[in-house]
Formats: sequence, C-alpha cells, structure tokens
Amino acid sequence: MYLDKGDNDKAIAEAERAIALNPGDWTTLNPYANSLRAAGRPEEAIPFYKKAIRLTPFGASVLYRVFGHALRDTSRFEEAVSAYKKAIQLSPNDITAHLGLAVTYAIMGRENEARSEGAEVLRIDP
Repeated sequence: MYLDKGDNDKAIAEAERAIALNPGDWTTLNPYANSLRAAGRPEEAIPFYKKAIRLTPFGASVLYRVFGHALRDTSRFEEAVSAYKKAIQLSPNDITAHLGLAVTYAIMGRENEARSEGAEVLRIDP
C-alpha cells in the first residue's frame, strides 16, 4: 500500500516488520526487495530477491523479473539477462520480462537481440 503511494520509507518499515515476524517467507521478502529498489537502493534489494527465489515453492516468474530489474539497475547486465530469460522460461508470455530483456539488450548495445525481444512483445500483445 505504501509503495503504491510512493512512500518508500514507510513501505520499507512495514516490510521489515513483516520479515521480523516471518523471515523465511518469500512473500515477505519480495515486497521488502521491491521497496528497497523503489527507494533507489537496488544493490540492497538483490540479496532479498535471491532469497525469495530460493524460498518460493514454485518458480515464480515475477520474482525473476523484478530480480532482473534490480540487476539491470546496478549495471549487472549479463546477470539481468539470465534473470529475464528465467522469467520468460517460466512464463513465456510475460510481456514485462520481454520488455526488460529488450531494454537490457539495448543498453548493452546488442541491438539485434533487443529488436528480437521487441518483436516478441508485439507478437504477444499486438
């Protein structure tokens, strides 16, 4: 709720309380990581995304997608590509993962791959 309102500090505080109550639950770790990233602290978010991914009972594509965003935010482009590809493997029509991958490829100067992902986005949602 606080994150949606742009109140990152309160979102972080609430997520920290949730983690204190249930530290081994990916559903508390992911919102915390999202709050850190929204607050401009993606490097701090990365370990929490990793832990959430390890703890999820199923391969939640959204976790890999937001993990990819955080990796890209910290210029860890090759790792971001891997995370986006995993998200797409788990959910082939995840348009946001395809967009994230396209943007990452473009940043890396891999124009052909960026265009290919852009075409995939248009295939999914013309």
